[in-house]
Amino acid sequence: MDKNKLKFAVFGNKYHLENAKCINALLKFLMAREASLAVESEFYKYINDVLDVSSDAVEIINNNDFTANFAISFGGDGTFLNTAARVGEKEIPIIGINTGRLGFLADVTPEAVSEMVSAIYDNEYHIEKRSVLKVQSSETPFLSHPYALNEVAVLKHDNSSMIRIDTIIDGNYLTTYQADGLIVSTPTGSTGYSLSVGGPIIAPDSHSIVLTPVAAHSLNVRPIVLDDTITIKLSIKSRNHNYLTAIDGRSISCNDSTELKIRKAPFSIHVVKRNNVNFFDTLRNKLMWGVDQRN
Repeated sequence: MDKNKLKFAVFGNKYHLENAKCINALLKFLMAREASLAVESEFYKYINDVLDVSSDAVEIINNNDFTANFAISFGGDGTFLNTAARVGEKEIPIIGINTGRLGFLADVTPEAVSEMVSAIYDNEYHIEKRSVLKVQSSETPFLSHPYALNEVAVLKHDNSSMIRIDTIIDGNYLTTYQADGLIVSTPTGSTGYSLSVGGPIIAPDSHSIVLTPVAAHSLNVRPIVLDDTITIKLSIKSRNHNYLTAIDGRSISCNDSTELKIRKAPFSIHVVKRNNVNFFDTLRNKLMWGVDQRN
């Protein structure tokens, strides 16, 4: 890779003005390095209106037909997930800059942006390959992007009672969950929705899939960790004859005649990390393990 000819694809949401300084500094830093820039169209409008950066040489990204050496996500983990969906099978390494809240995926602070970019040019970084889930259904077409970096969740509608979820693993019956829903998560997603309903934290390189019920009717139903080579088949029944399928937060209403198959996708999402940063550092810092709240 020619470090003097790098191209960066930039994605983000519209932010408050206090974040403009960080974005402005990064783009100017990249331009000083003579990097090529491609910016997602809606984010470009924000940059063009708010920031003091020349946009004459900026390529505009209007769809998913783009190329780059690296992608940059400005925002929180939600923005990172949207960026991952745009990158898709291209496997372009993504740099997550956290201008949001917690940020497990987007873990580069605004203060560390120049350090992160310098690490790219100095080859002082590594790539974490994060597994992705693919959803197939008995109804076609289902979704334009049936891939999840975090999780696939089947959930009851707000106005319905709990749902029944018959769960088959590689052709073998596991159980029927009676619950508000079921979360099928990757190791990356184990610190997201799954964690909030009592699921375990899974290391990113563990090659696992986690099934975590949401408000299960029976107290003896617990999360289970499975090998990521399996195929999961879900048949859902509801009194209202419908349910929600949420793929990294993108939801669609399904008739309960729609069966789902979930398996590991044939590609991964590549996440850029500085050499002095690892998952356990992020976990400890974000969850404040070992911090005495009395101080």
